[in-house]
Amino acid sequence: MQEEEAGRPSTSTTDQKIPQAREMVRANRRVAIDEVACSLQISHGSSYQIIHDELGFHKVCERWVPSELTAEHKRKRVEICQRLLDRYKNESEEFLSRIVTEDETWVHHYEPESKRQSMEWKHPGSPTKKKFKTQPSAGNVMLTLFWDSEGPILEDYLEKGCTINSAKYSDMLANNLKPAVRTKRRGLLSKKVLLLHDNARPHTASHTVETINHFSFEVLKHPPYIPDLAPSDYHLFGPLKNALQSRRLSTEKDVREAVHKLLREQPKTFFLEGIRKLVDRWTKCIEKEGDYVEK
Repeated sequence: MQEEEAGRPSTSTTDQKIPQAREMVRANRRVAIDEVACSLQISHGSSYQIIHDELGFHKVCERWVPSELTAEHKRKRVEICQRLLDRYKNESEEFLSRIVTEDETWVHHYEPESKRQSMEWKHPGSPTKKKFKTQPSAGNVMLTLFWDSEGPILEDYLEKGCTINSAKYSDMLANNLKPAVRTKRRGLLSKKVLLLHDNARPHTASHTVETINHFSFEVLKHPPYIPDLAPSDYHLFGPLKNALQSRRLSTEKDVREAVHKLLREQPKTFFLEGIRKLVDRWTKCIEKEGDYVEK
């Protein structure tokens, strides 16, 4: 009797093993192909064919999220997103044009090139290049950025040894943000700034709230656990750090100048797109019943 070609099970064998393989994958989503092959007493090739071709399973990395959302977190996310979406429907583009969003991030003097960024075309006969893993530099600076649909309004860099607390943040709003808005966005103060920042303690402390009320800014409600709904996180900081990657900046001054230059080089449409994405993300959050929004 002629032996079957390796890795190509007969139809009858495949039909018998498919349900068993399906149950093994469902029971353990991390099960290895060799484990399935050993358990079902088939070859690695046959196991691969059943799992990939017959059952359509493909291994993917888990999606990292900031925190597990409880039912209450999801309920609040839906409630707030619905409120913001309703307001957009009532006020249209005028609503989005008044939003000034704020967030902070660490910028390193040196960010190593990522594995994905180092990908290049390779001929089968060419040797595989090696890339040694490197770490971000110890030198870094905290960037606080305020921006809107037209572009950056204020960049602030935290001095060494300082922390962002309510006093520091309130001072930034009073002495830096308000004058910057008055100069760069004529008429926005009279229309009333819609400040979109997260629920960090420096933003919600009583001293900060008093400062915001004094300037007649309105703080938009922000759902808990919000990186997926924060424009800087989902739209701006990623491209900014990618552009800085593999560049060695010697001093904090170099970092500031590089960040400033990159921000100013972005077209106005880049920032407008980031703010407009809020509408789509609010909608998706509601559709997903409060769960995290990926894209």
